[in-house]
Amino acid sequence: MNTAISTRIGTATATASRTTAATASRPAARTAPGGRAHLRDTAAGYAPGPGGPFVGGTDGAGVEEAVEEAVEELCAAVFASLRRKDQRERGRQYVRGLLETKGRKSIRNIAQQIGGGDAAGGGSAAAEQSLHHFIAASTWDWQPIRTALAQYLGQMAPLGAWVAQPMAIPKGGEHSVGAGHRFDPHRGQMFRGQQAFGIWYASARVVTPVGWRLFLDEESAQEPSQDSVQEEGPGGEESYEGCAVSGALNTVRESGMAVRPVVLDIRDIATRATLNRFAEARVPVVGRINPEARLLVTDPRLPGFGAGTLAARDILQNVRGLRMPVEWPDPAVPGARRTSLVAAVRVMVPDPAPGRRREVLLFGEWEAARRLPTQLWVTDMVRTDPAVLVRLTKTALRVSAASAASGQEIGLRDFSGRSLPGWHRHVTLASVAHAARCLGASPALPVPRPADLPPAAARHALRRPAPAARPRPALAAH
Repeated sequence: MNTAISTRIGTATATASRTTAATASRPAARTAPGGRAHLRDTAAGYAPGPGGPFVGGTDGAGVEEAVEEAVEELCAAVFASLRRKDQRERGRQYVRGLLETKGRKSIRNIAQQIGGGDAAGGGSAAAEQSLHHFIAASTWDWQPIRTALAQYLGQMAPLGAWVAQPMAIPKGGEHSVGAGHRFDPHRGQMFRGQQAFGIWYASARVVTPVGWRLFLDEESAQEPSQDSVQEEGPGGEESYEGCAVSGALNTVRESGMAVRPVVLDIRDIATRATLNRFAEARVPVVGRINPEARLLVTDPRLPGFGAGTLAARDILQNVRGLRMPVEWPDPAVPGARRTSLVAAVRVMVPDPAPGRRREVLLFGEWEAARRLPTQLWVTDMVRTDPAVLVRLTKTALRVSAASAASGQEIGLRDFSGRSLPGWHRHVTLASVAHAARCLGASPALPVPRPADLPPAAARHALRRPAPAARPRPALAAH
């Protein structure tokens, strides 16, 4: 399937210049509410910056034109798997509607934008019926579009890392697929609604979602799904950590791209099982862990060796004399740079199965020298410089900022309905809209380059256990 998509991408990209030329010759779009003027306004307010893909712009008209061109070119490329011309046109209309419609990006509101009339207008009513069928009742598969999107982005902005980002979707009613009373371990609270995981493509130029997975409990797991293999518990429900990990691994596999690291927060969601699944899939992972996670010190020269399992925070505190400053660009403040104290040590994740015991690198950050570490991470890329790893973790901050903005502006949380395929199609097209806006508005940003994390080295670190680490006197800051 990936070979076929790659061929279609090449053909569609070859015609993209003709599509762009046609776009330039079209009359100006409507200036009705949510029309071309709204696209200009929202693009102006979300120009590129290190905090995310759209933060504070200066040339609204220029950004608007760039975003419109990106929409046309991207849609021509990623909708090649839709066999019918009317489906490709509906997909393009939906993407433009997500970018141009004011307020909630419901099918009705998008249809009114396309139809050009009020709520009682015949044109908008027909458009609503057509769009509803296209999203909720049609048979087109969203996975080839996600694959094509990832491969298109790979041509435009080389991949640095994947980021698995949880997305809570509050819901007031009972009619949305997967909705229920949920506990969000990342926020430490209960809420009513859906829980999803977006798998974000992070490069020096853009951060944008590509893959999605909706967390389904025992009841909603009975819904028919075109999603990939689910990680299910004894009662047929999917585990929370299984949802996060399966979403990431499925996206990596389906993208057909070179293996890159996955950054995710695994505090309180089965650290050992998560690391094991990534190791079995031979996909490098950088996971944020709970300070109380139990680990084993493997170097006999370090404090804590032979003492059994210790809390990760205590292990790092015992080697705090090895801390060195690492400078990194602050994703939240354009042009700003921050400095953290960082220490790293090799440890082992305890496992009852001897064959699964492997060394990982534990590293932590201190914001103040006399306090406890504020962030703790583990990775199986044990030979990678901790300074590079720390900068890589900051990609998650960029994704968080982009997710908070696009959840409202692009409508990632706005699908309502019982159809699981409909939800997948909506978030897939919203991902295309998000990517188009990023590509039209974002220059290169100072984040870790792909060359900093060579795929071959990452895979090598997974295949062959590394020798015991010596205490590092210093960590290079570059």
